[in-house]
Amino acid sequence: MDTERGSERARDTTSRHGARRQAGPARKLLVAGCAAALLAGCASMPDGGEVTPVDQSPRSEGDSQVRVYGVPPQDGAQPTDIVRSFLDATTSDEADFRTATQYLASSARKTWRPFRSTTVLQERPKPEPKQQPDRENANGYTVTLSGSQVASVGERYAYSPEEKPYRRSIHLVKEDGQWRIDRLPDGLVLGLSDFQRIYRSVNTYYFASYNTESEEPKASRNVLVADPVYLRQRIKPITASVNALLSGPTDWLGRVTTSAFPRGTRLATQELSLDDSNALRVRLSKEAAKADPAQCKRMAAQLYFTVQDMTRASKISEVELQDADGDSLCTLSQEQAERDFGPVPRTGRTAKEYFIDAGHRVVSMSDSATEPTPVRGPFGTGRSPLRSVAISRGESTAAGVSGDGRALYVAAMDDGAERGDPLLTSESAGKGADDGLTAPSWDGLGDLWIADRDAHGSRLLRMREGKGDPEEVAVPGLGGRRIKAIKVAADGIRIAVLVEDKGRTTLQLGRVERDGAPGHPKLSVQELRPIAPQLEDVVAASWAGGSRLVVVGRESGGVQQMQFMETDGSASNAQTLPGVNGVKSVAASEDETRPLIADAAEGIVRLPPDANWKTVVKDGMAPVYPG
Repeated sequence: MDTERGSERARDTTSRHGARRQAGPARKLLVAGCAAALLAGCASMPDGGEVTPVDQSPRSEGDSQVRVYGVPPQDGAQPTDIVRSFLDATTSDEADFRTATQYLASSARKTWRPFRSTTVLQERPKPEPKQQPDRENANGYTVTLSGSQVASVGERYAYSPEEKPYRRSIHLVKEDGQWRIDRLPDGLVLGLSDFQRIYRSVNTYYFASYNTESEEPKASRNVLVADPVYLRQRIKPITASVNALLSGPTDWLGRVTTSAFPRGTRLATQELSLDDSNALRVRLSKEAAKADPAQCKRMAAQLYFTVQDMTRASKISEVELQDADGDSLCTLSQEQAERDFGPVPRTGRTAKEYFIDAGHRVVSMSDSATEPTPVRGPFGTGRSPLRSVAISRGESTAAGVSGDGRALYVAAMDDGAERGDPLLTSESAGKGADDGLTAPSWDGLGDLWIADRDAHGSRLLRMREGKGDPEEVAVPGLGGRRIKAIKVAADGIRIAVLVEDKGRTTLQLGRVERDGAPGHPKLSVQELRPIAPQLEDVVAASWAGGSRLVVVGRESGGVQQMQFMETDGSASNAQTLPGVNGVKSVAASEDETRPLIADAAEGIVRLPPDANWKTVVKDGMAPVYPG
């Protein structure tokens, strides 16, 4: 039975500053239907009786049947009450804000653009308690909204963290004897708890564009990159995610990704859903009919992974693209999508977990193993003490930094392989753990990345296929700041960088651009942006999915914490992580079902899904997954 109920949740949410906060003041919203979470079923429903407003009450996070509806304006309501009720109505689950527009004067109904942007405040916007008549118009009132802004979402659905004071004015006039809003800012302004209830982070997917390296064999044309956006999760969610995909990548990723959809492609129908077999049939405008079969498959792959991210509970069986008349253009099955376009690189086997044990050996473990095993090759013997290690994504090659941080070695993980001479020697003194070379990192193209750091700056370097001459990568946004650690994404076009500046270490995300000429590319990391701005001392970070990182750090005056963060700087909706003491480093797999590994006070510890931390060994360091 399909039931709806219209009551708002006022659940506890974790704020961007780590505190547990309650939702804003109680407000009145309409209730309809019956509570699916409270009743096993409804044998009958009353067809009479009035619908009454109720105060908001706490609801569980899993209560997916909650629906929120605004209350129309009451006769004789005063300006501040009109503004407050209008703000309540904008938090409703109405697709067109029909109730909210009832609070607007006739002129404002024609001009207000609610979807232009969304401003997110720490708490609900507060009308100032004492209002004065408008000096320009004795029959008008100006009500000022104030609050503390934490983020915004633009027309392209991109989330941008931004902390600053918020202050905007709303003007009201009397229309037919009732106060109505005639001037107001475009867009919505929401408290954080409302935003988290109404919106959901969804990954849209685009193909990586390697520009001057695009013709090299290693640069596959089928590398999908997750581009997170925020969408209203109860208003035609599948249609909304496809429309967001067709609108193109966000500005930050636009220079390094492309879409297979021909320019101007739009949906030919605005009602998308999965059929009884969990297949998705999508009718597209005439532009899509021009695509050849290979391009059509790539379009279907983008749709498959985007919609799959929105409908996580249901596995899509296939995607069929159709022209505007309903004729089939191409079909992509689940098996084909996962095999040919899977965002997580497929190595043909389950990647292991690695770390350096007390005997200076690089060892490996499977998820179910209780004892680590030394790897094959020179790094498994213990005769080459290392500070850090990185395993290639194919698990055939290891890169290790010597214990003093001066030298980088690369060796095959095969019996009889030799360590050889250093591939790179640090230019810095290497006196402390934070000097010399950072831990290396492999991208999914087989290239090796590392930074050489000293007290006066840092150099970011790349070695093609882990064996070429080091190529310096420009980081124009770094300035005089110092790189402490790096972790490159599998796609090779996003890189997480721990940056130290005046004693504060922050996590930044950079975009790798490849310019220059074919065969002679010039790489640079552009537009560094903060990922966890509330943390002023970040210790470690690791990629934990297509658009997610696990981050270890502490807020000002706070204790160390571990949390998931999205690449756009928003807090992840993933589960809260249990605490663990004294974490020095952390490793996560881009396969989100794999356990976390950390170097903590208890030793090397592992966090399986839906479990607690367990100690693997009491002595060890530098845990990593391939990458």
